Order: sequence, then structure tokens, then C-alpha cells
Amino acid sequence: MKKQFFTLLFTAISSLALAQKPSPELLNPTNHALVLIDHEGQMAFATKSVDPIQLRNNTGLIAGASKIFNVATVVTTVAEKSFSGPVFPEILEFYPTTSQYIDRTTMNTWEDVNAHKAITGKGKKKIVLAGLWTSVCIVGPALSAINEGYEVYVITDACGDISAEAHNQAITRMVQAGAKPMTALQYLLELQRDWARKETYVPVNDLAQRFGGGYGIGIQYAREMLKH
Repeated sequence: MKKQFFTLLFTAISSLALAQKPSPELLNPTNHALVLIDHEGQMAFATKSVDPIQLRNNTGLIAGASKIFNVATVVTTVAEKSFSGPVFPEILEFYPTTSQYIDRTTMNTWEDVNAHKAITGKGKKKIVLAGLWTSVCIVGPALSAINEGYEVYVITDACGDISAEAHNQAITRMVQAGAKPMTALQYLLELQRDWARKETYVPVNDLAQRFGGGYGIGIQYAREMLKH
């Protein structure tokens, strides 16, 4: 009887411990690298699948999130000086050292030696991608990274393309190959995960208030009206 009691107790404790263990599918600040690809003016001009304001806000969310949580991040551009122009101000704000950006001629980031070295050199098996355009500059590295055994996540609303059809078919193609789609706000909140993490609580809410649309307005309201 005593042995049965301790067996049941051990099982209960084990169940509680297992219930508190998050899925390895979830992102955390240290288990992935974020790659921001070609969020540049010339690439944005022809982007029609997402409103440019929303695109900039979503890019601000993920760039800010990566900075708050010190995520291993690579910013890469294509023909920055000769054609595509500078990256969005929302990236420059959080990553102002443009000398660390990797400029390419290749449409597929994975085929650029310096970019590939920078990304794989982070030593992360999970890679999160966002950029312009979805059907070219995101599909290329996504499929290439998956082929090399990496787990790939795509922040779909921080990507865009010349049409909704082009964007949607690109997402479908990547998902069929094993990529995992997510959104910018989801990325931010998945990194925070627990509001008891006080060291990032205020910065995360500040970022969401600024770039999080209706959710951000809700934070402003709660802070003022509820004194929360």
C-alpha cells in the first residue's frame, strides 16, 4: 500500500513537471537566428500583398523583439547602393550599424557565401525568415535551409510580394516543404511567453503599443485607464 502511494505521488509530480515543459517547436530567445532580408525601398515599392504601413509596423515588431531579447540576427540587403536602397527606418532604428549588414547580388540569400556563413555561423538549428519578396527572396533561403536540415519559420506578415497570389503561393510552397508560418505579433509574444519575466515586460509592451495596431492601442488604454 505504501509503495502504491509513493508510485502515485511520483506519477503526479512527474505529470506536473511535464505539463510545465514547453514544446520544442516554440521559439525562445536563444534557440534560433532571425534573418531580415531585403526590407528596402525599391523592393517595397512594388509590394502589393500587404499595406506598406502594416508591413513597416510588422517589421518594426520583429526587429524590436529581436533587439529586446538579444536574438542572433542577420540583416541582409540586395544591391543596396546601386538599386534597392536603404532598409526600412524600423530596422535602422534597432540595427543602426549598417556596416554589419550583408549586401548581396544573389536573389537567394543562401547562395551568397558571406550571408550563408553569417547565418549558419550563429549555430542555431532554427532559422526565422522575413523579407521581400516572399516568392523569391524568402522561398530561396527557406527551401535551401530546409534542405540542409534546418527548421525554418517564416513571419508571413513581415513578408510581401507583387501580388497576393504571389505571396500566398510562396507561403504554400514553403509550408509544403516543411516551413512553419507565423506572424510578427506572435513572434514577439512567443519570445516573452510569460508576463512574469519582468526584465522584458515593459520593453515588450512599449514595442507592442508602438507597432501593434489595435493591440497596441489596448495597451495604451489599459495603462492610462486601468493604471496597469
